[in-house]
Amino acid sequence: MTKTSTCIYHFLVLNWYIFLNYYIPQHGTDHERSQLFQGGVQSKYLTLLNLFVFLAFWSLFFYDRNLIYPKALDNIFPVWLNHAMHTCILPFSLVEVILRPHHYPTKSTGLILLAAGVFSYITRVIWLHFQTGTWVYPLFATLSPLGIAAFFSLSYILSASIYLLGEKLNYWKWGGMMQPWMKKK
Repeated sequence: MTKTSTCIYHFLVLNWYIFLNYYIPQHGTDHERSQLFQGGVQSKYLTLLNLFVFLAFWSLFFYDRNLIYPKALDNIFPVWLNHAMHTCILPFSLVEVILRPHHYPTKSTGLILLAAGVFSYITRVIWLHFQTGTWVYPLFATLSPLGIAAFFSLSYILSASIYLLGEKLNYWKWGGMMQPWMKKK
C-alpha cells in the first residue's frame, strides 16, 4: 500500500478511537456513569488503554459474561459499542500487519517492555481496587489472591504469545525488510 493510503487508514482508525473515548463516557444516565466509571474514569478498563483485547474479552464473555461484561451493561452500552470496543481491534490489527512492516526490537527487549506495560496495568487495577473497594472486572472478585496472581501471570503469557505471533506474522508478510538505519554497517 502507498504511504498515503497507510496514513489515511491510520487517520481513520485514530478517529474511531477518539470517537469511542468521547462517546463512551457520554452514554447512560449520570448515575450509571458515576457507578461505572468511579475511581478512574474509563481509563481503568484495558479496552481504552490498549485496544488489543479481542481474544481475552470474548473468551471470558462466552465462558461467563458476568465475569467481564455483566448483562446490566447492555442497558448502558448498545451492542454496536461493545463490538466497537472489543471486536474491531482484530481486523484493525490484521490490516496493520498487511499495511506496513513493523520493526521489532530484540525478543528479550520486546518482552521486557511488554512485561513493563502489563505490570503497569496490573498495578493500576490493584491500586483502583484499594481506592474503591471494587474490582475493575467482576472476575477478580471471584478469585483468591493466588487466583488473581495466576490470572495476571497467564495474561502476560497470552500477551507475550500474541506479541510473538505479531512478530511472526510481520516476518511472514514482509520478510527481512529493514530500514537502512537498522542494518549493520
